[in-house]
Amino acid sequence: MNNNRRGGTTGRNGNSNSRKKNDGGNKPFDGRKEKPGAPNGDRPVRKAAFVKGKGPKPFETKQAKPKVETEKDEIRLNKYIANSGMCSRRDADIYIQSGNVKVNGEVVTEMGYKVKLTDVVEFDGTRITPEKKEYLLLNKPKSFSTTGESDAKNAFDLIQGASKANLQPVGRMDKNTTGLILFTNDSDLLRKFSQPNQKSFKIYQVSLSRTLKAEDFEKIKGGVTLDGHRLFIDEISFIDNQPKSEIGLKLRTPNVKVVRAIFESFGYDVLKVDRVMFAGLTKKNLPRGNYRFLTDQEIINIRNAQ
Repeated sequence: MNNNRRGGTTGRNGNSNSRKKNDGGNKPFDGRKEKPGAPNGDRPVRKAAFVKGKGPKPFETKQAKPKVETEKDEIRLNKYIANSGMCSRRDADIYIQSGNVKVNGEVVTEMGYKVKLTDVVEFDGTRITPEKKEYLLLNKPKSFSTTGESDAKNAFDLIQGASKANLQPVGRMDKNTTGLILFTNDSDLLRKFSQPNQKSFKIYQVSLSRTLKAEDFEKIKGGVTLDGHRLFIDEISFIDNQPKSEIGLKLRTPNVKVVRAIFESFGYDVLKVDRVMFAGLTKKNLPRGNYRFLTDQEIINIRNAQ
């Protein structure tokens, strides 16, 4: 018997059921819910539900897979320690076996031991957190600030999406100062670089509105007094092949504001301050407005910087 597909098909009970017409010809039924008047009413039907000589199979549902615990629930103790930045996983195993790690006040020496993120973990007597330490170096352009100035753009916008970690700037930088600024979630490093007696070098290129006089050059070289505090200058120089208004300044202080204050105390207008080196890190291959993450060796160097 020749059935006309456009006219419908005749089922086992003799009833004629029409199928939905489409512009691209007849397609196999894809299992989506039929409109009212279709076979089985509103119940979704799969293509494989019909078997010759038999009625439709009951609609089958898949059982939900059992929940699998993820690292959000538990994490291996050695990875927890490694993510905290204290040491590598291999070294963490040695510390664990030596009895130098506590979880919730109890010494743990078991290899493969898992902890929850809510557990209190102590490493060599110091409480640690499992967030992986990240270090991001930004070459900040003008008009962006980390100080919250109302008339400046937020420097955090320049690194938005770079990391899910809670990165903070190492030191502060106003909108008129450009150059290198480091962001990290390493609280120890943030604390170290905020100390007034820390010894890592920062190098600035300063542009003045006029030539720096030789006598002022020598006075600055010998150190200056600002707000009653004596500030020692590690190095001052004229920039090669540049006007005598372009000055290189090497300091240890973490306060970038003193760079302007030094020259303003001698009556000079400062047009530009650009930090070209920070604790051994340079702007090489880092255009203005761009950022990069530190290499493993740079992280070691900067964490060991005095």
